[in-house]
Amino acid sequence: MPVYVDHDERRKEILSAAVYVLGEQGLAKFTLRRVGVRLGGSVTLVTHYFASREMLLEAILANALQDAEEARKKLLDISDPHERLHTAVEYFLPVDRDSIAIEKARVALSSHINAEPFIKEHLSRIEPEMRAVVKSGIEGFVAPEDLEATVDLIRIWTSGMVLTSLEHPEIWTRGRQHQALQHLTETIRLPSRHA
Repeated sequence: MPVYVDHDERRKEILSAAVYVLGEQGLAKFTLRRVGVRLGGSVTLVTHYFASREMLLEAILANALQDAEEARKKLLDISDPHERLHTAVEYFLPVDRDSIAIEKARVALSSHINAEPFIKEHLSRIEPEMRAVVKSGIEGFVAPEDLEATVDLIRIWTSGMVLTSLEHPEIWTRGRQHQALQHLTETIRLPSRHA
């Protein structure tokens, strides 16, 4: 009797393994074979779904863009400006195993931005989506003339938090990241909770 395979679930497993391989081993060692090994199988397990390394990288990008879009939609359901801002910034924090792997993969790609045109294109598509997540967290709550500068401030903060957390995880624990997040959100002028 044939074994049933949930193809959507298998694609997700491959993408997750690919993110870990990319983040742990870097772009130079990012191969379909290594992804297959991480999954406990062979390269054919991966090539059945992704015929090339570029297709797999493109799928990682598409997954990141979809995740950002879902985060933006969820933010719009939050009416409290403080909670919405907190949730928007928290989205970027590398506080668990998967989010750390995603950020390590992004850093691995960033270090090769001029080596492969695909990477530059990839990152140029990601940043506007990340800014859109931040904007969804504060739009309507900060003065229109302050919107872009506030988005800039939050993106600089989140990028810095990600890098320093990856470099010094022993210092930037989940608790400390959340304390810093609390301080950041308190410094951004939002409508009073009691207004």
